[in-house]
This record gives sequence, structure tokens and C-alpha cells, in this order.
Amino acid sequence: MAEPERFLPTRQSLLSRLKNWDDHDSWRDFFEMYWRLIYDVARKAGLQDAEAQDVVQETIVAVAGQMQDFRYDPTRGRFKGWLCQITRRRIADQLRKRYRETNRQPDATGSSTIISQEALEELPDASTKPMDEIWEQQWQQHLSALALARIKKKVRPEHFQIFDLYVLQGWTVTKVAKALGVSIALIYVTRHRVGALVKKELKRLQSEEI
Repeated sequence: MAEPERFLPTRQSLLSRLKNWDDHDSWRDFFEMYWRLIYDVARKAGLQDAEAQDVVQETIVAVAGQMQDFRYDPTRGRFKGWLCQITRRRIADQLRKRYRETNRQPDATGSSTIISQEALEELPDASTKPMDEIWEQQWQQHLSALALARIKKKVRPEHFQIFDLYVLQGWTVTKVAKALGVSIALIYVTRHRVGALVKKELKRLQSEEI
């Protein structure tokens, strides 16, 4: 499975390459870029691990089936919105499948019968505003993880360790100073400099989204 730094906003060049089903490298890149996002959203929607894994697989298959007709038009919405729609439909499929399997009614002979289609149609379709909010939240978390991973490679290890302990893990400044044997002044300066780099990288990534 891909590490956070492999998560990238999909660009138009990759989308165009995905139209070729035999371009295995591009499809592998697409999977590595997006599988974790899809999986996390499915888990946030209440699915179990196996169900979320199925959502990932079924979403990728659905994308592959629709890529030939896909046309990127920013005036009609972003790619991530299109991907979100496909993902939440697959999540809804899993919810319905679970409902069928856990809500069978015994008939007169004692056998189990599946609930009616009318009952299934009343189930949530995972297309409500909360699902959009979950998707956007997870999207931003992935971008933040990528920004952090990239900046970690650009700054001195000891400086990133200071930033990690003080900002990300929430240690007090005195605890960080004592643990690492550094001055409080250095901690404040490092927090400012590394934090500014992370914000700049995150802003750049957000500007590249399509």
C-alpha cells in the first residue's frame, strides 16, 4: 500500500492516460494515489474493513468503466467530486448488501426471506451532505499528510523532530527542550519556519487539484 507522500491530486495528464486500459503504470499510479482516500471515507461512513476494501475495488472498477467517456470540464465540477459520487454509490451498495444479509424475515415455513425492495429503497444512499463533508475532510487530511511528508525531506531531521513533537504531538515547549536538549528560542523559531513551509506546500497542492 502507498505511503502518504504518494498521494497526489490527479492531473489532467494522468486522466488522459487512464483512457488506455492497457496503461498499467498509470492505473497503478491512480490506485496508489486514491485507494487510501476511498478506504478512509468508506470506514468513516461506517463500513467494516472488508466492506471498505470492496468499496475501493468496486470504485476503481467503476472509474475504469467510465473513463472512456469521461471529459474533464472544470465548469461542470472537479474530478474529485466525480470520484466522490462514484465512491459513495459503492458505499451505498455495501450498506444495502449488509442490510439484506442482516435483516431477513422468517416466512411461515421458518425459512428466511430477503426484505422487500421497497424497504431497501428507503435506505440512505450515501449521497447526503454529511458524506460530502466526510469526503472533503479526508481529502484535506491526505493533502496535509503529503505536505508534511514532502517538507520532512527538505528540512534538517532535528528541526522536523522539534516541529513534530511541539506542533503535531502537542508537547509543551519545556518538555521538548528537555527531551531534545535544545533552547526554547530554537523551538519557537523552528515551529515558525517549518510551519510556514508546510502551509506553503499545502497551498501549492490545493492549487493543483482538478
